[in-house]
Amino acid sequence: MTTALAIKNLHKVYGNGVEALKGISLSVEEGDFYALLGPNGAGKSTVIGILFSLINKTAGSVEVFGIDIDKNFPQAKKALGIVPQEFNFNMFERVFDIVVTQGGYYGLPQKLARERAENYLKELGLWEKRDSQARELSGGMKRRLMIARSLVHQPRLLVLDEPTAGVDIEMRRTMWDFLRSINAAGTTIILTTHYLDEAETLCRNIAIIDEGRIIQHSGIREFLQQLRTEKFILDLRQELPADFSPGFPCEVVDQHTLEVMVDKDQGLNALFRAISAEGLEVASMRNKSNRLEEMFVTLLADSADERADE
Repeated sequence: MTTALAIKNLHKVYGNGVEALKGISLSVEEGDFYALLGPNGAGKSTVIGILFSLINKTAGSVEVFGIDIDKNFPQAKKALGIVPQEFNFNMFERVFDIVVTQGGYYGLPQKLARERAENYLKELGLWEKRDSQARELSGGMKRRLMIARSLVHQPRLLVLDEPTAGVDIEMRRTMWDFLRSINAAGTTIILTTHYLDEAETLCRNIAIIDEGRIIQHSGIREFLQQLRTEKFILDLRQELPADFSPGFPCEVVDQHTLEVMVDKDQGLNALFRAISAEGLEVASMRNKSNRLEEMFVTLLADSADERADE
């Protein structure tokens, strides 16, 4: 399998002495949908800045599809696309022209750039706005325009830095579907996001950065298997009896709602047996919080404890 991105022993020390990256290493395989997560200030933006030659690294190596960015960045750049956090296009330029002009930066013939611009604007629901100035678009439409622009040269590796920030739920789901489709067609995607349900829904592998170090690097499924307990909210068809005791740590939210802590070793079957024994039926059940969010918070707390013990 081809490696899309290989980072080895990457260090970055800024002029003020701040060590933003402390020797991180990670590998992203071609075709992956990969989550790069961490709290604010953890080092994610520094990694992305180095990858796109916006920040000079202090030490280490970065390769894009086997191309060392120090030796041949122009060639590596052809394989890269990015959707940054901030809108960075000309707000007074036409939507269609923004995408076509981006193709020109990568040497695309104008005819091909126009064909691709039309294709991506249609796929992202922006074709009717092609003659509008960018400033006339809603926030969600501007996000989609950023994605269309990043794809016009058809990069093999696309980096999405908070792509759905400020986007409503319906538009988020539409963007998810589009990103799944281009990933299925072969585009490798690296996603940074603070919406951890987004990472759990879309991504297959994960790296978590904290204080300039990689503290987790694995498949998301394997990571979530480390979760020992989960909180569930149960909506019941009948009212709870006053002496209800299911044998699990629980909190009565109201007469029809329970919040239950379930240990992985006990499992849900035992919970449902205990509830059925009381003559109760569950109308619906949901996790109280996103599983990845729970693991993320726990991992960061453990990392902080380890640093305190050093």
